[in-house]
Amino acid sequence: MKEKLLNHTEDFLDYLFDVRGYSEHSIITYEIALRQMMEESHFYEEDGFHILDITPFRFSIVKNSKKTIVKKLSAIRSFVKYLEEQCHIPVQLLGDETIKVPQSLPKPIEETYITEVLAEANLEEKLLISMLYGLGLRISELAALKLEDIRGKWIQIHGKGKKVRELPLLDELQQLITQYRKQTHPKKYLFEKGNAPMNVAQLRYIMTKLFKAAGIKATPHQLRHSFATHLLNNGARIADVSELLGHETMATTQVYTKLGSVKKMQEYMKAHPLVGEE
Repeated sequence: MKEKLLNHTEDFLDYLFDVRGYSEHSIITYEIALRQMMEESHFYEEDGFHILDITPFRFSIVKNSKKTIVKKLSAIRSFVKYLEEQCHIPVQLLGDETIKVPQSLPKPIEETYITEVLAEANLEEKLLISMLYGLGLRISELAALKLEDIRGKWIQIHGKGKKVRELPLLDELQQLITQYRKQTHPKKYLFEKGNAPMNVAQLRYIMTKLFKAAGIKATPHQLRHSFATHLLNNGARIADVSELLGHETMATTQVYTKLGSVKKMQEYMKAHPLVGEE
């Protein structure tokens, strides 16, 4: 059976190139994946089906990155589909369970860096950073923030999908807002330029320029990410952080806990006295 499938490999790669229009780079990637799979997998026939068990292949690539594993499995599934639809060869694939690729997130900014930048900021810059980092806001939510949404010790945020959430204001942040309003006299929105609200691009420019002056490349979303990560690392409940961020489900927030665990493991590996002993 293995020889039978091998005979169709070249035809499959030609099909991808000539009919599906795949690039040469993609063809090479597929060829490598299929060659590895053929060398490691089990082939047999059962009840009129060709059984392709790639479990041994999965064990052989377990140390690959999850993205690489996903690409290789995709190539194998495409090959099996080609055999069934183009060559009319019924194949039952075993051991191809899906691996979820973790969502990528920007690295959080160290607390000390944020503190240093705040120390050099003017009043407007300090309020901007404090709102993003102190409340975990999206930059679009901050741009749309109206004065009427600030109500004493609470602030109302209009988030994605027209969802509204209430966030508590830290005393320091409340004082900063009061000081800023007395100095700049905004009319309708918290951040205005002339008679118009500042847009997302203008707010982002102020923030990134300030961090760049301190030698730090940072984005507004990194401050939101830092807000969540630092809260969780300091013992905040994931349900509370999820609500503060305006996430629909806690599953979205759990990504932050996984990345935080990686950092904790790295610190442990550096600090434990047994590490590095022969």
